[in-house]
Amino acid sequence: MSNTAPTASAVIRREDYTPPAFLIDSVALEFDLVPSRTVVKNTMRLRRNPDAASAAPRLELMGEQLEFVSASIDGKPHADAHVTENGLSIGDIPGDAFELSIESICNPAENTTLSGLYVSSGNFFTQCEAEGFRRITYFLDRPDVMSTYTVTLRADKAAYPVLLSNGNLLEEGDLPDGRHFATWEDPFKKPSYLFALVAGKLVCIEERIKSSSGKEKLLQVWVEPQDLDKTRHAMDSLIHSIRWDEKRFGLELDLDRFMIVAVSDFNMGAMENKGLNIFNTKYVLANPETATDIDFSNIEAVVGHEYFHNWTGNRVTCRDWFQLSLKEGLTVFRDQEFSADMAAGDAEGAASAAARATKRIEDVRVLRQMQFAEDAGPMAHPVRPESYVEINNFYTMTVYEKGSEVVRMYQTLFGRDGFRRGMDLYFQRHDGQAVTCDDFRRAMADANKRDLAQYERWYSQAGTPRVTVRASYDAAAKRYTLTLAQGYGETSEAARATQKGPLLIPFSVGLIGSNGADLPLRLEGEQQPGGTTCVLEFTEREQSFTFVDVDEPPLPSLLRNFSAPVIVDFDYTNEQLAFLLANDSDPFNRWEAGQRLATRELLALAARASKGEALAIDDETIAAFARVLDDTTLTPAFRELALMLPSESYLAEQMSVSDPAAVHAARVFMSRQLASRLRDKWLALYEANRTPGEYRPTPEDAGKRGLKNLALAYLSQLDDPRDAVQLAQKQYDDANNMTDRSAALSALLLASATAGASASAADAALEDFYRRFEKEPLVIDKWFALQATQRGGADRKVIDIVRNLMQHPAFNIKNPNRARSLIFSFCSGNPAQFHAVDGSGYAFWAEQVIALDALNPQVAARLARGLEMWRRFTPQLREKMHAALTEVASKVKSRDVREVVEKALAS
Repeated sequence: MSNTAPTASAVIRREDYTPPAFLIDSVALEFDLVPSRTVVKNTMRLRRNPDAASAAPRLELMGEQLEFVSASIDGKPHADAHVTENGLSIGDIPGDAFELSIESICNPAENTTLSGLYVSSGNFFTQCEAEGFRRITYFLDRPDVMSTYTVTLRADKAAYPVLLSNGNLLEEGDLPDGRHFATWEDPFKKPSYLFALVAGKLVCIEERIKSSSGKEKLLQVWVEPQDLDKTRHAMDSLIHSIRWDEKRFGLELDLDRFMIVAVSDFNMGAMENKGLNIFNTKYVLANPETATDIDFSNIEAVVGHEYFHNWTGNRVTCRDWFQLSLKEGLTVFRDQEFSADMAAGDAEGAASAAARATKRIEDVRVLRQMQFAEDAGPMAHPVRPESYVEINNFYTMTVYEKGSEVVRMYQTLFGRDGFRRGMDLYFQRHDGQAVTCDDFRRAMADANKRDLAQYERWYSQAGTPRVTVRASYDAAAKRYTLTLAQGYGETSEAARATQKGPLLIPFSVGLIGSNGADLPLRLEGEQQPGGTTCVLEFTEREQSFTFVDVDEPPLPSLLRNFSAPVIVDFDYTNEQLAFLLANDSDPFNRWEAGQRLATRELLALAARASKGEALAIDDETIAAFARVLDDTTLTPAFRELALMLPSESYLAEQMSVSDPAAVHAARVFMSRQLASRLRDKWLALYEANRTPGEYRPTPEDAGKRGLKNLALAYLSQLDDPRDAVQLAQKQYDDANNMTDRSAALSALLLASATAGASASAADAALEDFYRRFEKEPLVIDKWFALQATQRGGADRKVIDIVRNLMQHPAFNIKNPNRARSLIFSFCSGNPAQFHAVDGSGYAFWAEQVIALDALNPQVAARLARGLEMWRRFTPQLREKMHAALTEVASKVKSRDVREVVEKALAS
């Protein structure tokens, strides 16, 4: 090949943005698809950009891993075209507008990066976000260059009977020598990152529906033939997504057809290419025997997410990659709202609120466990980053999940109607454009006649804000005052550098009386009470809010529904937390009270464990859990979440010096105490939440299965788990769905880690599980993950199991799903075993990061982030982590991994 990707770690800065010197109005691509030598002819209509700073003497096109063949301008061969380190440089440009044709060659069969055009299971696929299109042809591969595309695909008909690209099918037919062609046209301008093609032996399920305006639409889900029976749920999810977007935002599907294609080799979950979404099989394929309740839920959410991008990301896209959250944060918010509405179904009132609250809790758990940690580490960055070395490293929890919270706060401030007004104005102003986060903020501000200049700081400041709350009650005047102070506390140097001033924080509160009921709220200066929940607009470093006509000292319910992505510091007593857990009308804060109570107890246990002291648990904590166990007025889904202990990773992050072994000891102790002291209640809960009959992935049934399987997990940790083993074995044998079967296998593995328990039952079930599902790749991913995340023990070291599984015939490190199922599951999903004091986990991590870097830098960089918080750990672990990071830094070559490890080492 005549040019390769640059390895220099050049920093790209937002402040350096300049408009492109040229624009591309239309693109005609012709592909002769051959795995080892695909010829691409690219004909573009270009013109100089009138908004460019100055007329550029040459046209600089991006290109990586391409073989240049020829170039012509306006139909004549052009000599002044030179391959450079970064692409193709073309001079002697005639006038302000011209037609440029370039012919080049790429090698999809050898493209292990899975970026650009590549071959998987004998089929062709593409992944162009963020900068993969430059691996297909020479181009202005940047999101602010938007063009219409006409694409002709030619290939051997027997090997590649299906030929797909973006938009609408114009023509197809046979060619000589057993070949055939298909020509596709996308009538909407799009950036190159939204281009897609697929070619191969695929089949589809299809549906025809009518949009809300009466236009007929063709929907297709394409998969390999053996997977056709697993596509119904994805199709239903697509139809639900289309209907929801029509109803909630008035947005219709704009193309005549919409296609989803599933591929097993894919770096991410899915990609929203215009009209031709390409998905990881993990987020398409599902039937009761192979997919869990969580899989069904995730498929619905991801199908929704990618479909919603059709407007928030495709019709209006981002000007540059610093604005990534413009499309991703907004679309995550939309998919969260969609999933909440799907969970609520036709329910009304309290039932609907409970279903939506459960979804909200699940989303916040992810945010706090992962994004808050990112905010505290060396890769901390604002929702709109200021600089990057490799853009693929900024598809982060901050851009997606915190970005979603920033969008959600607009709705909290303005309500659903106000948010809709802002969305309508956004599309009215910017349809067909590449714009910025500031453009979205201005649309929200103008539609609601508000000054949101201060709100910009949510986009430009990194770190997790902390809100400290003080309360005072004046009994004589019946006044209750909350004083809020905002700051960042201890945060990373990367975050501190961005923090300039106070934020506009919508801080939702309620006040609870001694009888457990909400008190009516009237802020000083208001004429009438405004309900029982109030959104305080907190804009200063310190600000006081006084409620009047408060007849008794209340207990505050703070940050209801998690109204802002902040940490709240308020000195609740254990008794107050237990009271909130029992009485708060806000489901999120009810759950939060239980989590605070458990976290406080677990951190105290961890402190004792680290000193080798005896462990004991507070009776009130057990009693609080017992009350949730007994409260049948709560939905099973909510009770499952309320009865789950905080994760070991989350707990370790709450310590000034992270001690994974102490956290593990504390969590195991508390789990076993809850199991033994509430044994009969867990057994009763297990029996009460069976779901006999045909499997249904409904929120109601899924909630019951989740609660039942949580009970089984607790029972499996009893000192004598024989009863639990019998329950788990029977559940495994009788299961008519993957949720119950995999949960039973997990319970058997958990019981095998208990002292004195035989591992034979778990080993037999593992062997049976593999035999049953060896032809189902996604299920075998679960098989690997269950073993990588098992608790293990002194005589069952998980690192040894994982190393042995690396040699298993079913393991293939080149497949991202398989690498994630084993390597990532161990390194990020099993902290107690990964952080073994002998450093064996870190040595394994280093080996795998180096190996993956040579194959797929994007996947390697994700794994590399596993040690970025190394300075937070005990000295013994910190030393071994530093050695592993140093080894990786000395051997990796990609800028993806180098950016991660260099920032970690410099922190």
